Amino acid sequence: MSDGLDKEIRVRIAPSPTGPLHFGTARTALFNWFFARNHGGSFILRVEDTDVERSMPAFEADIITGLKWLGLDWDEGPDIGGKYGPYRQSERLDIYEKYLKKLIDDNNAFYCFCSKEELEQDRQAMLSQGLVPKYSGKCRDILKDETLKKIAKGDSAVIRFKMPAAEIEFHDLIRGKIKFDTSIIGDIVIARSLKSPLFIFAGVVDDYEMKISHVIRGEDHISNTPKQIMLQKALGFNEVEYAHLPLILSPDRSKLSKRYLESSLNDFIKMGYLPEAMVNFMAYLGWHPVEDKEIMSQEELIKEFNIKRVQKAGAIFNLEKLEWLNAQYIKKYDSKKLIKMLFDFIPENWTAKNGLLLKILETEKERLKTLSEFKELAGFFFELSDYDKKLLIWKNTPEDRIKDNLNLLINELKKVPSADFNKNGLESVLMPLTEVWGRGELLWPLRAALSGKTASPGPFEIMEILGKDETLHRVEIAVKKI
Repeated sequence: MSDGLDKEIRVRIAPSPTGPLHFGTARTALFNWFFARNHGGSFILRVEDTDVERSMPAFEADIITGLKWLGLDWDEGPDIGGKYGPYRQSERLDIYEKYLKKLIDDNNAFYCFCSKEELEQDRQAMLSQGLVPKYSGKCRDILKDETLKKIAKGDSAVIRFKMPAAEIEFHDLIRGKIKFDTSIIGDIVIARSLKSPLFIFAGVVDDYEMKISHVIRGEDHISNTPKQIMLQKALGFNEVEYAHLPLILSPDRSKLSKRYLESSLNDFIKMGYLPEAMVNFMAYLGWHPVEDKEIMSQEELIKEFNIKRVQKAGAIFNLEKLEWLNAQYIKKYDSKKLIKMLFDFIPENWTAKNGLLLKILETEKERLKTLSEFKELAGFFFELSDYDKKLLIWKNTPEDRIKDNLNLLINELKKVPSADFNKNGLESVLMPLTEVWGRGELLWPLRAALSGKTASPGPFEIMEILGKDETLHRVEIAVKKI
């Protein structure tokens, strides 16, 4: 069975701008992009904005921004043009009208004047007989003259495709052979009018006009494929190759939804995930490389991507895995570049202290899972919050012992020259003391006094960043609490 790899590879992503970029749509775009780049083909962005009432320029902008954030680029699209444009369906209405007229003229489509009430009655009647509901064919054979009279009168109508009764078989590059009996589908609506096509028809025309070779999309579109194949046949178009990706499932194996997590890509951007980590994570949602590798760069993923290694079963969205991956990328990310990305997640007054911010980031990188966590984790460097004195107590150590230890630390820290007030210098002074007074009894209250938190970097790292004066100030505050 041919996989179409012997011809020019052209794939597309065709989001509808009726909402923000959905996580699943972003994953589909990524797989199309991998496929195109792996085979030296073209990746096309096409905006399906025929839903005039719900489509908004702001949503289109969100989609473009999100795809670019992932690092995807396209060879043709609404923002850059191309020889098969325009790339917004709302700008292609004349093209659709031409093909709709052809279907009507060839007696492959017709105007349907059935009301919603009539259609519902027919549906209920079929259900009562144990039949699969489909269009009854009531308007299928209305004479052309009568049709024209009804349209001239202004009668409400849609355009339906005369679905031939046949057994359709096509080869899915992921799922193998798939068969459909089109006789149970019925005559489908393909347009509200000559100037208002539905996506199932417009997509067929666009794929032909734009010379799309492969349609890679979610498995929720499998039921649309036989309809579109029949439309292709009726219009004399070449069939494209199909590949249907597994759905992304929530942890309980239900369809990904906001019940379990935010499913807009922008939500994850706002949470502080890195694009490199997100690409790595998305790639593994339904696909896996030959070797058992958890972290792969974009370049590695492109090189290794093979559509045949996409799984049929649903892909489980594991938030813990995403957090782990993001943490790994944060750790190895260049700190100076990461600082700029942090600006969206921290108070504006922090950004002026770039040198200090860099030191803090280097200290906190090991603990960060997302960039949005930085403000909470690092806030104590900029302002010490009030805390309960119980935080200073190491296990069951008496309070007076803790107070004596803190005073001891103050005396010793005062002796350290400012030039030696760094991690190595401070360790050389204080670590010998822990052998006498106890590591926990000495260092726990010190770290708590410096951070006001139960979890923080080590006290030596904190003191180096705070400096001598602020360090002494915070330890003195702790003494007064006891």
